[in-house]
Amino acid sequence: MGTYGYAAPEYVMTGHLTARSDVYSFGVVLLELLTGRKSIDKSRSSREHSLVDWACPKLNDKRRLLQIIDPRLEGQYSVRAAHKACSLAYYCLSQNPKARPLMSDVVETLEPLQLQGSDASFQSIHVPDYRIHRRLTGNNVHYRAIPNPKCAPAAVPACRVR
Repeated sequence: MGTYGYAAPEYVMTGHLTARSDVYSFGVVLLELLTGRKSIDKSRSSREHSLVDWACPKLNDKRRLLQIIDPRLEGQYSVRAAHKACSLAYYCLSQNPKARPLMSDVVETLEPLQLQGSDASFQSIHVPDYRIHRRLTGNNVHYRAIPNPKCAPAAVPACRVR
């Protein structure tokens, strides 16, 4: 909570956490995964200390966004999936909390990407597309997994960041 480099701007200003603050923090983690960099790295040049400040201008530019992908991946990834993941990170890191996607939208966007890897062993990994169904009964909340038809591999175009 409030970790430097992961904290949402509104949390830094007000001290109030929301679900959208968590989405921002997840966006930083997603950016770390995409770039192979730390959220704060003082060993880099001053304009690259903050991963978010360095990467965000590139995330919304299709010509430049592949420049931020971790070079240790050596091109062994789906360019289309990288574009979608970068776009998702961009929306998660929005300065305006209301412009950030819901975490359920984040999950719906990421689930189909797991099948778009260029490595055959990665493609053979299949995790069923499920969505958690929440049922309120009295004072209790029960969860059960139900298939998510919107994110079945055949319906990838239906899964997009809102």
